[in-house]
Amino acid sequence: MKNKGLTGELMAEFFGTFLLILGGDGVVANVGLAPRLASAGYDWNVIVWGWGLSVMVAVYVAGGVSGAHLNPAVTLALAVKRDFPWAKVIPFIIIQVVGAFVGAAAVYLVYRDGLVSSGMPNVWCTGPGSVFATTFWGAGAAESAGGYSMLTAFFTEIFGTMVLLLGIVGWGDTAGDKGGFLGAFIVGMVVVMVGLTLGGPSGYAINPARDFGPRLFGTLAGTTGLFDGLYWLVAPIIGPLIGGPLGIILYDVFITPYLAKE
Repeated sequence: MKNKGLTGELMAEFFGTFLLILGGDGVVANVGLAPRLASAGYDWNVIVWGWGLSVMVAVYVAGGVSGAHLNPAVTLALAVKRDFPWAKVIPFIIIQVVGAFVGAAAVYLVYRDGLVSSGMPNVWCTGPGSVFATTFWGAGAAESAGGYSMLTAFFTEIFGTMVLLLGIVGWGDTAGDKGGFLGAFIVGMVVVMVGLTLGGPSGYAINPARDFGPRLFGTLAGTTGLFDGLYWLVAPIIGPLIGGPLGIILYDVFITPYLAKE
């Protein structure tokens, strides 16, 4: 098999992240707009499973070429603790954001009629202004049951991304060379686990590209308020960039020294 080098890896990261957002933001739009069923037919579980399955497909598609980082937090963490070349970090992150932006554009094409008729709600990214703002964020949310502050969302993103990386490296060490086929499934299930257990306070971006690329597109498409305040920077970008390396560091402190040696 011919190795296409960095160009091939970047193409895989672009296309994988595109698929990730096409499915992930697609399920958010499907739930938020609910064009086919009454609102009771869609809930948080649908979103969580939609995102998890989207991650699985994206990893299956891109994994054989780039390793399917699809996430700046993963790329940074692997550079910090797993010898991923630092020279590739910035190109990977840029192409991941571009892929996420294009994925959001594809979601717009699929759901344009519903989005326009609904006033272009935020189905793109987490935080204030999202279609679930009355539950999680937005005006009055801090005073209502289930409301969370930006600080809480920030810590949630750290812990959620930490768990994601723990799951990824833990599975890799457990499965070894036999982990390729099931690896994408396992990563998808880790994302489902994070969404079901830690997703509420922040919407579990756990991926700066997943949040920032669609946030840019949503702003250009006419969704307002996506860059109001500092939430967009603190929780979905800084939080995961801390949580990713932290996950691998903790794994290497508590687990790696005690793994069985062949």
